[in-house]
Amino acid sequence: MRFEISKVLDAIEGRVCTDPSLARAVLDLAEVIRYQDLDGGRPANLLRLGMVIDALARDLEEDSVPVYAIVHRALLSDPDLTSNERMVVRRWADDGLVEVLDHPGDRMLEVADLLGLPVLSRARFDGLRGRFPWTVEQPGRVLAPVPGAGGPVFIAHVGGGNVPVAGTRSATGEKLLARQWRCPEPGCALFGGGGGGAFADLARVERAPAGQPPPALRGGVPTCPRHGARLGDAGPRPRTEVLAVRIGGLIRRRFVLTEEQPVLVGRAPEEQGGIVLGQWLNDEARRWISRGHVRFELRVGEVIVTDVSTNGSGVRPGGSMAEADRIALKPQQSRVLSAGDMVELYPGVQVGRADELPSGAPFTPTSVMAEAPTMAMRLPRP
Repeated sequence: MRFEISKVLDAIEGRVCTDPSLARAVLDLAEVIRYQDLDGGRPANLLRLGMVIDALARDLEEDSVPVYAIVHRALLSDPDLTSNERMVVRRWADDGLVEVLDHPGDRMLEVADLLGLPVLSRARFDGLRGRFPWTVEQPGRVLAPVPGAGGPVFIAHVGGGNVPVAGTRSATGEKLLARQWRCPEPGCALFGGGGGGAFADLARVERAPAGQPPPALRGGVPTCPRHGARLGDAGPRPRTEVLAVRIGGLIRRRFVLTEEQPVLVGRAPEEQGGIVLGQWLNDEARRWISRGHVRFELRVGEVIVTDVSTNGSGVRPGGSMAEADRIALKPQQSRVLSAGDMVELYPGVQVGRADELPSGAPFTPTSVMAEAPTMAMRLPRP
């Protein structure tokens, strides 16, 4: 059982991030793992995060949905967690996958406001409605995870409904995310602090520009939420584009394309950072799609696709599925993707801009809880 629990925690780890381009909702990690009614189990259980992530994926009809988790520092030494769970949460904190704060306070709503994300929480935030009016003006922006038949479901605090709704990034959020930031504290996992001096700090920032979270604002000053230190402006953030893979009508994966790093998509790319599709393909698609099939690059704001396969691919202009509109892309041929275009590696296997690629399929997204031992989870009966 210990091995199975480790596997499911690894799967959950792949669904937590502080990347503004990929996160789909904000939540309080401590609240989720201490919500015993979700499974009727022990006082604190990190597997409950996986249950909530699965519920979010079902409602959004999308696979591999990441969440932006914020947690009180005390959770890192919580005696109600197992030693392995505490070690996992500490690793997430050290790697910058979650925000760890001494006083989380209203940080969840601040992040949601800056990034336009929904909030998953049982708290009503009554005292913060003046500062964040969208909590009551936009139904579906704040939802409570509650026990349901077979797992958690969501209920909106205002306006009813059960599907999380994204908003738009605030004007302040757009300004903050247009810059890179540097924390003066050594070893800061969120904003590139380190012990090697200013140049080492900046190098860490530049290695992961897309994943840098939004700064906290303290008196209007960009501040590191973990250390409370004023952040230095490290220059403009490189351009990025969020692309998504859709297979069989379901969004299986989102990924961030930067000008510094092309991304190879295929059955099983060998390059670091490549997008592996093999686990979602049928036998015929596996035979057609090359290990590395298409390469995406971002140049001066343009998304360029190059076919590097054996069998070729195609471009669907404006997302049209009419066969007469399909433009063949031969091996080693490149093309700039216009608005709405999507690349088709094989019938039913497409890649395009995430905000232009709708999801919707007659099957359920893959569960991160697939490896969870049944005796560890006591789901409510229907």
